[in-house]
Amino acid sequence: MGGLGAIGVPGLIIILVIVLIVFGPRKLPEIGGAVGKTFAEFKKSTKGLIDDEDEPAKKVEKKSDAS
Repeated sequence: MGGLGAIGVPGLIIILVIVLIVFGPRKLPEIGGAVGKTFAEFKKSTKGLIDDEDEPAKKVEKKSDAS
């Protein structure tokens, strides 16, 4: 039950071969681009959430500095 970290290099190679067989070589660039855009959007969203969590703490610090 090691999760995703237990796949290893041989497992990744097998997965890539299966994906290549299922989708074919012509579709792989489209799929790669879509996955890349999805990860970029996810990263942007999580960064926004982290920034939103830090914002109230900064407001509290500013109020205490003004006092």
